[in-house]
Amino acid sequence: MIICLENGKQAVEKLASEGLVNAEAIQLDVTDEDSVRNARIEIGKKTDVLDILINNAGINADGIAEDATAASVENFKKIYETNVYGVVRVTTAFVDILKQSQEPRIVNVSSNMGSLALHSDPNSPNYGYKAFCAYSSSKSALNMYTIHLAYELRDTPFKVNAICPGLTKTDHTNFFGGDVVIAGQRIVKYALLDREGVTGKFISEELNPETGEIPW
Repeated sequence: MIICLENGKQAVEKLASEGLVNAEAIQLDVTDEDSVRNARIEIGKKTDVLDILINNAGINADGIAEDATAASVENFKKIYETNVYGVVRVTTAFVDILKQSQEPRIVNVSSNMGSLALHSDPNSPNYGYKAFCAYSSSKSALNMYTIHLAYELRDTPFKVNAICPGLTKTDHTNFFGGDVVIAGQRIVKYALLDREGVTGKFISEELNPETGEIPW
């Protein structure tokens, strides 16, 4: 976590050098209840209102590729701890101040690899890509949580969506994929939806450039 916090501080310095001075790094380990609680306390000291929550933390357990018949329970546990339970921890910790916003937005960063429809369709590229069994299923679980969250908040100003940024060139993918800026723009777009924006949707503009929506 010390390394992650230092990375955050470096990012803040870079933003400040570009004139974006209203940014601050706060330590948050989504797998640790105390860390999430402390982050909530620290942010609560600075504001009573949270407009946007982007649940972006995600891992693939050191990049291990496992077919379904070889997948280990430990690998599943490690991935779910961050990709699913971490999102639940953070969302439930911050939902109270999100409710104070006039237009609260929750973006759960998902992946088209979590689409059951695409993975079961022989005509889809996803059909033949089954190497990351635990990771894919964690994103499917995240998608279901997103559906439930959007349903519970359907009669409120909340907009809650699962967004796939596309295969992106980061350390998560061993720097293979598309431009980080484009992926970031896809996420920000749904974090800044207006009152007429969608909610309870699964979006991948990489796969569907026209409307963005893809099947669960």
